[in-house]
Amino acid sequence: MKLAISLFFVAVIAISISRRLRLSARYERAPRELNTWTALDKGIDPTEEKQ
Repeated sequence: MKLAISLFFVAVIAISISRRLRLSARYERAPRELNTWTALDKGIDPTEEKQ
C-alpha cells in the first residue's frame, strides 16, 4: 500500500514538472538538406542525372 502511494506521488510530481518545462516536441526540427541518402528515403534515384 505504501509503495502504491509513493509511486502515485512520484508520478504526479513527474507529470507536473514535465508540463512546466514544456520541452520542444521531438519532431519539430528544421527540414534537412536533400542528399543522396534522404533522396533514397523519398523514392528519388540519386544516380539519375538531371537535365
